[in-house]
Amino acid sequence: MGVSLSEHSAPARLDLPAVLTLLKPVTWFPPMWAFTCGAISAGVPFTNERWWTLALGIGLTGPMVCASSQAVNDWFDRHVDAINEPHRPIPSGRIPGQWGLVIAIGWSLLCVLWALPLGSFGLTAVALALAFSWAYSAPPFRFKRNGWLGNAAVGFTYEGLAWVTGAGIMLGSTLPPANILIVAALYSLGAHGIMTLNDFKAMAGDERMGVRSLPVLHGAKGAAWLASLIMLAAQAAVIALLVTWGRPMHALAVGVLALVQAGLMLWFVRAPESRALYLSAFGVPFYVSGMMVSAFALRAL
Repeated sequence: MGVSLSEHSAPARLDLPAVLTLLKPVTWFPPMWAFTCGAISAGVPFTNERWWTLALGIGLTGPMVCASSQAVNDWFDRHVDAINEPHRPIPSGRIPGQWGLVIAIGWSLLCVLWALPLGSFGLTAVALALAFSWAYSAPPFRFKRNGWLGNAAVGFTYEGLAWVTGAGIMLGSTLPPANILIVAALYSLGAHGIMTLNDFKAMAGDERMGVRSLPVLHGAKGAAWLASLIMLAAQAAVIALLVTWGRPMHALAVGVLALVQAGLMLWFVRAPESRALYLSAFGVPFYVSGMMVSAFALRAL
């Protein structure tokens, strides 16, 4: 690829703290939250057995499936990271040789084992999530090479699939009703915009390595407007549905949270490259708060 990685000259000993960095605990929250939203939206009583199932599911979506996807992504992104983030565990050499690939494969297999107690529904969901995580990062698919496709894949798995899995498992391994599926799909769509926020910091390396993220395809300001409008459009649709379903107070709460985001977005689009991480840190919490409000609205239907 024409990029020199320090991993080639690194010692063979594995740096265990670097493994935790590779698995990126900071990224585990979104699918764990979405799974919890799904479990709440199912509307079933939380018995002792269901509390245990909830704990298993939260562990599965975050420290297992999401962590494995981070390891997969870092392995196949090691050449891009050598440009954008050379301090990352693999390009820096703290995870030497083929250890990155070994961890990605091993953690994926552990995910399947973890899912066994959750039955066929949970196991199928995990298999689908793992398939998407590998297809997102690895050739020949490498969805992430196109910002529209890659961000849609992540939004689907991190938000929609996790939500539906949480609801389905709580309902006894059955497909949730249509209203839950629709809301989960809308929040997946909005997550497409959230994923775009992560792409601004990597514009230089993405352009050099042929990764067509939305900032690369449409420029920083164009991508900033797209990300903002996608997030707001998804929430507007949820608000309309909540009103239609007779949950006006929940709709009002989601609307207020969306208005706060809109204000932050107007500030963000003026200088997206320097402000994307701020919107991600301070705006996205209002988005995910709306998810929980919607989950309780669905629970009450």
